[in-house]
Amino acid sequence: MDDYLDALFEHVRTLNPGEDVFHQAVHEVLESLGPALVKNPQYRDAGILERMIEPERQIVFRVPWIDDYGKVQVHRGYRVEYNSALGPYKGGLRFHPSVNISIVKFLGFEQIFKNSLTRQGIGGGKGGSNFDPHGKSDNEVMRFCQSFMTELYRHIGEYTDVPAGDIGVGAREIGYMFGQYKRLTNRYEAGVLTGKGLGWGGSLARTEATGYGTVLFAESMMHQHGEGFDGQRVVVSGSGNVAIYAIEKAQQLGATVVSFSDSSGYVVDEEGVDVDLLRQIKEVERGRVSDYVDHKSSAELVTGGSVWDVPCTVALPCATQNELDEAAARTLVNNGVKVVAEGANMPCTPEAVEIFQLAECLFAPGKAANAGGVATSALEMEQNASREQWSFDKAEAKLTKIMKTIHDECAETAEAYGQPGDYVLGANIAGFTRVADAMLAQGIV
Repeated sequence: MDDYLDALFEHVRTLNPGEDVFHQAVHEVLESLGPALVKNPQYRDAGILERMIEPERQIVFRVPWIDDYGKVQVHRGYRVEYNSALGPYKGGLRFHPSVNISIVKFLGFEQIFKNSLTRQGIGGGKGGSNFDPHGKSDNEVMRFCQSFMTELYRHIGEYTDVPAGDIGVGAREIGYMFGQYKRLTNRYEAGVLTGKGLGWGGSLARTEATGYGTVLFAESMMHQHGEGFDGQRVVVSGSGNVAIYAIEKAQQLGATVVSFSDSSGYVVDEEGVDVDLLRQIKEVERGRVSDYVDHKSSAELVTGGSVWDVPCTVALPCATQNELDEAAARTLVNNGVKVVAEGANMPCTPEAVEIFQLAECLFAPGKAANAGGVATSALEMEQNASREQWSFDKAEAKLTKIMKTIHDECAETAEAYGQPGDYVLGANIAGFTRVADAMLAQGIV
């Protein structure tokens, strides 16, 4: 980075002490943008980056609720409305004990560029709470969601801010929050939340979209080099929504997915993952990956080491931020990995990314590769506005086209800036310039 960008990053660190994950996300973007600022000096003159790295609004609030034993519980809620230059704030809600302001700001900052790449007229935002729905009864989750929405509702709306799901927030949680929003506002505003149930405004293919989109982006990268998923050996981290549907799409395209994981360990299934069994365990029974081996004789549970110890040609990190570090990246490269596509948000550490790039692996950053989820959320908003529900095939066809367009724009941008094959630079500059141009047009706001 040049002196200007170095000084800007130091300003971010000083203004946001202790927010290491947010600092990491900002640095990852800034170190790509030097060439764009040289080519477009008007961005620097107008203070575009100074404004872009500062959220338009940060909301932090108390969430009190009563558990099944009559005890009052108190959690903290967040919503960071980061940038609205391209449209209403759009981004998920994460319910997980690890959630804090640094994580929410990192996710919201990433969302600006991700949403820009979809070309769908949506700004960047993110939110959540340190509440953990795991192990809670449906009634406890309902009471928490109602309390959470009792504060959040005043800050959102289909033309203002449209939350969706993320880790810990699925159709159940979205349903409870939507019901409370409807009660508080006396409006059936279908477009205010996405990830809704199919019977009341949801979109077919939304559940599958992030995982499918990650694989579709990776497939586009591979096609550039005359390859595809057929015959590839794939390892996926995580076992939630993104991981399940990344597994499903990879296997539809002819790959064999041999491993997946959760916080208790990872499963190796050399016959290939039975995605229907995994879906039943995780989505219906809300179980653990250890339950999978009880039903599949070819599967083995490993409780030590890392899922990235399993040899593969394609790695899809689909769990959480910074899950794949330098040591794991070296192991993957030594074991012959050729393609890495981020299904989660920033799952690879900067050191891991550098190793993949030096080894000339095809590497897809999350802001491009996992944009399928928010893209299909925007398609859900489009269906809500017209009071339609498209077929699964129509929604998936639109998703496929969007992911191909994102891939091509990232590849073309990297080529234009003299770094062919650098999808990190391509995604960052392509996403940035669209937002920057809109900010220039709208004045100093």
